[in-house]
Amino acid sequence: MGVTEDAAGPWLIAGLGNPGPGYAMNRHNVGFMVVDLLAERMGGRFKRAAKAQAQVVEGRIGPPGPGSRRVVLVKPMSYMNLSGGPVNALREFYKVPPQRVVAVHDELDIDYGTLRLKLGGGDNGHNGLKSLTGAFGRDYHRVRFGIGRPPGRMPVADYVLKDFSSAERKELDYFVDRAADAVECLVTEGLERAQSAYNS
Repeated sequence: MGVTEDAAGPWLIAGLGNPGPGYAMNRHNVGFMVVDLLAERMGGRFKRAAKAQAQVVEGRIGPPGPGSRRVVLVKPMSYMNLSGGPVNALREFYKVPPQRVVAVHDELDIDYGTLRLKLGGGDNGHNGLKSLTGAFGRDYHRVRFGIGRPPGRMPVADYVLKDFSSAERKELDYFVDRAADAVECLVTEGLERAQSAYNS
């Protein structure tokens, strides 16, 4: 990926979650946690987007110089099930093709803290992904952050809207940091390199 491709426009990195302090530490909000860390690394602060129901930060990630990439970090403020509208509005505003969109989200079918990166695919019952796919198709990148399955007979909806457990929180900062590294690697070095480094 050279400088000329970067000159074509930014990458859009959408962390999926629900707005408001009551949801902040929920498993379903790990996408917000990852883009918050990316914003911190860039020295940026989220601001309300003029063009969509979302908060955004614009900046660059990666090493200084030609290896860095322009990015727009996005937190939809529409609630998870309606994420597609705000993300698509910003995608159109910044003229970003779906292949340069990265969705960072929780994933039930992967063990806690495990990452999987891929391009395209189904939504696996994830309402945020379902909304994105309905808005602009399935050909976008996903950084899937494993949260594991609910214990016993706990309903999935209850599980994803619960905070990470005290045991999980001991490692959460490390796993969020690693997920942010994976996003940076994907954008600056490509999917294949990121998969070999971070898919576990």
